[in-house]
Amino acid sequence: MDIRSSLITMLKQLRDDMLVIQQQGAGYYSCTPFAKRYNKLLAQGKKLFDSGDGLIGTFENIEESDPKDPGEKMKVVQQIRVEISQLLALLESSGASA
Repeated sequence: MDIRSSLITMLKQLRDDMLVIQQQGAGYYSCTPFAKRYNKLLAQGKKLFDSGDGLIGTFENIEESDPKDPGEKMKVVQQIRVEISQLLALLESSGASA
């Protein structure tokens, strides 16, 4: 099994799932499941690299909080989406050379 390809697919699905829930929820969704899943996928992604140095070292876990205010909730979702996109870019660009 190619872990890199699986991670890329899972991150893309997480990004899509976030969009669907966000569009349906109008602020009534929870950010916690997205942050937890991202943190788990990030941990797996870090294992693909020789050390925590380099670009993978710029990624950190996202706090697993769930603000009640819809505006704050949107900020958390945006943060997760940006981190997912950046992690996807790193995994896709690094290919088998990591």
